[in-house]
Amino acid sequence: MPLRHKSAQKRARQTVKRTDRNKKYKALIKGSVKRVQTAADKSAATEELKKTSAILDRAAVKGIIHKNKAANTKSKLTKHVNKLA
Repeated sequence: MPLRHKSAQKRARQTVKRTDRNKKYKALIKGSVKRVQTAADKSAATEELKKTSAILDRAAVKGIIHKNKAANTKSKLTKHVNKLA
């Protein structure tokens, strides 16, 4: 059904923009998390963890992910890095 109202058309355009932006940011998060999990040694993992934490915090502030999800993910990754020898 075509959108007849100008406000509905604008909301549809905004939704498309936001969806694209969120998809890109979520892909960035997933890649960053994967780099931490697959890091060869502890020092490399620690460096990646710092970058990933910043990305997660930024995503939480922008509302792309929930702040508790960011905190849980950072906690999980920190535990993983601390287990490395």
